[in-house]
Amino acid sequence: MIKDLMNIEELRQRAGLTAERIAESCGKSSGTIRNWEAGRSIPKLEPREMMQVLAAYQCTLEEFSEAIDVSRTEQKRKKPGRKPGDRNL
Repeated sequence: MIKDLMNIEELRQRAGLTAERIAESCGKSSGTIRNWEAGRSIPKLEPREMMQVLAAYQCTLEEFSEAIDVSRTEQKRKKPGRKPGDRNL
């Protein structure tokens, strides 16, 4: 059975929370959460912070890691013609 992969926004929605509520519960700004969801940035977290994030999203480390990958892949698909090294992004 193939499981459906979710992006970070879908994980948050599954938890029934807003980006603002996630931000409050894990000590990040709502802009940071939105950047994760849009695939514009990758979470860089200390172990304690990661535990807070996993509790907020109500997911496992594996689910969160997969969601990061899905969000990043979706972001790349939204920017056709973009090549590594392009300066005007």
